[in-house]
Amino acid sequence: MELLFLGLAIGAIISYFIFQKFTSVKKKNLTEKQSVILLDKIKKVSKLITVEGEFAEIYHHENTQEKFLGLISSKKKAIIIINAKTHIGFDFRKIRMHADNAKKIIVMSEFPKPEVLSIEPNIQFYDIQNGLLNKFNSEDLTQVNKEAKEFILQKIPESNLMQTASLEALEAIALMKNLVETIGWELDYSAIELPEGDQKLLE
Repeated sequence: MELLFLGLAIGAIISYFIFQKFTSVKKKNLTEKQSVILLDKIKKVSKLITVEGEFAEIYHHENTQEKFLGLISSKKKAIIIINAKTHIGFDFRKIRMHADNAKKIIVMSEFPKPEVLSIEPNIQFYDIQNGLLNKFNSEDLTQVNKEAKEFILQKIPESNLMQTASLEALEAIALMKNLVETIGWELDYSAIELPEGDQKLLE
């Protein structure tokens, strides 16, 4: 009888440890799956537009062509009114982060700087002057569109759009923080340099 009870006790202990082992493996797999899903969701946001700016600029386009072995030159020029819409934001694919599965923490080691995500110029030709042997054609529109985008791109640093977008980085991090916390994880963004006041707003 004693041997029977002893056998049952040993069997119960072995069963307990086997159960704990499988439960632990299951929890570990679940945790690892959660971290993969979290990282995937954050990266799927891809590009986040935080600031939209509008520009109204006057651009002088000029083109000179030489004809007959350079003996004659012909110039065409136009004043172009550019109304452009620009979008500044962050490319989430450039975020650097990894998961600490044991502590259920997503560690963010690098956050991208704001960048120009798109420029949408609306061009109107004004005061067009064709040269005798050099006139505006359909190909010029493609070239002028390219020049207009480059012209607006040069104007962006003179505005405060980049500075404004940098301040909006706080909202982007807060968005990720809330996403992570919905399933009981934490976001460690201590490696990201933020002003002291902004750090407190996220706490």
